[in-house]
Amino acid sequence: MSTTHLPLDEYVVVDLSAGIAGAYCTKVLADGGAEVVKIEPPEGDPLRGWSASGASVEPGSDGALFTHLACSKRSVVVDPDSEADLETLNGVLARADAVVWSRESRFAGRRGFGPDAIRSAHPHLVVTAITPFGLEGPWSDRAATEFTLQAWSGGIVGLGRGAPDRAPVHVGGRIGEWFAGAYAAAGTLTALRRRADSAQGDLIDLSMLETQIQGLTYHPVTFLELRDRPFRSERSVFVPGVSQASDGMVAVGVATAQQWFDLCVLVGHPEWIDRDNPLAITETAAKVAPEIYEWIRARTVDEVCEQATAFRIPNSPVANGANVTGMPHHDDRGSFIKNPSKGFSQPGHPYRMSAFALPQPDNAPTLGEHTDAYRAQVAQADDRSTVEGRARGGASALPFEGVRVLDMTAFWAGPSCTHVLAMLGAEVIHLESTSRPDGTRMIAGVPMTDELWWEKSPIFSGLNTNKKSVTINIQTEQGQELLRELVKTCDVLVENYTPRVLDQIGMDYDSVRELRPDIIMVRMPGFGLDGPWRDKAAFAYVIEDAAGLTWLTGHPDQNPVEPYSIGDPNAGVHALLGLLIALEHRRKTGKGTLVEASMIDAALNVTAEQVVEHSAYGNLLTRDGNRGPTAAPQNLYQAAGLDEFGRDDRWVAIAVETDEQWLSLRSALGSPEWAMDPALLTAQGRRQQHDLIDEHLAQWCRGLDDDDIVDRLWSVDVPVGKVMQPHRQAELPQLQSRGFFAQVEHSVNGTASHSTLPLTFSAGPGEFTVRAAPLLGEHNVEILSGLGLSESDIERLEHEKIIGQTLSF
Repeated sequence: MSTTHLPLDEYVVVDLSAGIAGAYCTKVLADGGAEVVKIEPPEGDPLRGWSASGASVEPGSDGALFTHLACSKRSVVVDPDSEADLETLNGVLARADAVVWSRESRFAGRRGFGPDAIRSAHPHLVVTAITPFGLEGPWSDRAATEFTLQAWSGGIVGLGRGAPDRAPVHVGGRIGEWFAGAYAAAGTLTALRRRADSAQGDLIDLSMLETQIQGLTYHPVTFLELRDRPFRSERSVFVPGVSQASDGMVAVGVATAQQWFDLCVLVGHPEWIDRDNPLAITETAAKVAPEIYEWIRARTVDEVCEQATAFRIPNSPVANGANVTGMPHHDDRGSFIKNPSKGFSQPGHPYRMSAFALPQPDNAPTLGEHTDAYRAQVAQADDRSTVEGRARGGASALPFEGVRVLDMTAFWAGPSCTHVLAMLGAEVIHLESTSRPDGTRMIAGVPMTDELWWEKSPIFSGLNTNKKSVTINIQTEQGQELLRELVKTCDVLVENYTPRVLDQIGMDYDSVRELRPDIIMVRMPGFGLDGPWRDKAAFAYVIEDAAGLTWLTGHPDQNPVEPYSIGDPNAGVHALLGLLIALEHRRKTGKGTLVEASMIDAALNVTAEQVVEHSAYGNLLTRDGNRGPTAAPQNLYQAAGLDEFGRDDRWVAIAVETDEQWLSLRSALGSPEWAMDPALLTAQGRRQQHDLIDEHLAQWCRGLDDDDIVDRLWSVDVPVGKVMQPHRQAELPQLQSRGFFAQVEHSVNGTASHSTLPLTFSAGPGEFTVRAAPLLGEHNVEILSGLGLSESDIERLEHEKIIGQTLSF
């Protein structure tokens, strides 16, 4: 493994953001070799003084999270109130290639430094704007936090997370900010890829509401419109889920009927199995849950995991900031490294390359460490008009036009990666077989006796628009030969089988590279290509358990609950990031690479704050229901009225992040006596009296309709959100205004709303062209004839069941 360059080393990226999303976006770019210039006001980025656990950060020192996120970056101090400093900033922008911008930055309010103004002054730049709702639309200026966005997205209700007799629970750890940052990095790299040809910049408008919809919900609008019912309508605790073993917490998951049958045998109760009525599994599991939990309590975490793995039942220890670095698998793979500045533990890269090594992170900069150097560069630079002469052409082609992708993925994680490529112009060939179709085809919501039932899955439809379908039985010799011929025609191969599947048929990376020397092969194993958990079943919730996402989700007096969502799409966007970096490497060198983008490494990166806080300060972050570290008060409060199912179950999310927002909330409440306590004027005081505030806010909200609460609080700029049922997303006027949902006509299903992408590009497309997800094997003739097969060859292959268009279990 050697290289004389880093894939992104020709790019200069200016960071004009504040908060985790922008910082993580630019960290991804810095880790790929980009020169990232962090522009800070004289007092420094707010993250420099931040600790989620409340650890004291000494003046002149930096908080551990900032030190992690700022590795390898430069710091330039610019006074936003100084015209001379702002001119220096313009000079830095003139030499840059991309800017990452958020509204929370002190520079965002300065004239000439909004996204449109920056693009107008510097048309060569790729400007990525990260905002709660997007730059346009009726909600574009509304107050929001990551927590209230989870409410609006439907992600708090999500996939039925939590017990029905308690308030719903949000996904902890500010996951929406990390996920938005990963998506922003993908958007930035996509635009830079197109700019390499056109030399024209771009304005990327990323909506955090839309990224949360993509990351926390499972195409619920499409499901509602195609099946005329919600995907899920009730909250429940999955059994076994997270349980207490004799020496710690362990998670055991049952996602299929077969896994439930195996669990029954494992715990010594095969009589619980009712193969004639698989729909009774949930009812049976709830009834016998105490006996299952008793079986788990009598064993250690390792014993439960070992026995469950033997039965191929998904399982994992429940990770947190204290124990995750010591888990044997993470230790064996070297998943954590030492921070170069302060020596605490932090996650390593979320992907690994065979052709080159991504650099180990360098020290985080001290405040203003590079100010003089950049001022000198600006003073010596040529006139900006010469530099900006690079913006010479138009960007008409879609970013991935001309790229052929072989998509050997299934379920949610892999298809969510390739879906972005398909939406932005790549030819994506989704490979299945008639005996082993994509598992999401099974989530059809119709009886398997229906004609063409496998074509009726709203989930498959949502994840696979704009793709083509080819069916090849790769368990046969003829099928493997066809696969090899197809690989020769592809630029990229993406797969998320368990590692042994491709190894067994001789399609590991070395073999694939012999067929196509410059191919980029993205492998998305759950736990990586090596290590003791290599072959462990890796559903999204298991990844969430093993990385710490589960630990921070739930009420503090109960076991944590699995998000049951973000583990898959988070893996998808990080695999996309690895692919985009690999494409830059190939553009420079003409060479391909293997990208190992394991689901667990992606998840460990977005749970970094837990490890950082514990290893730097010895503080264990824990779940706290719907409270959070950045806002006080922050919680869900029950509103008046019944929901659409006739239940007394309507909720609003309220989060107060600033003292000014507290004054506004107090005014909206009518300035009651209890709220006039001077101690509540500070965040610390409000946090100390959170129980009291919750009691009064709960009483106030209980007498009002949720729409009334939203109107009253948004009118005074207090972050608030309705806890939406996810299948009602399409009713939000902001999403309607931005055209987030497209009407897609399918030959079997009819027409339904499908989500597009959570970001728009000023260089195009203006609107996403969305083609229906393919029928099984729909493009067999087109693709195989392109490999030189005759009509009779294709007929023979179908007769021998090597290919086909009808399921054949």
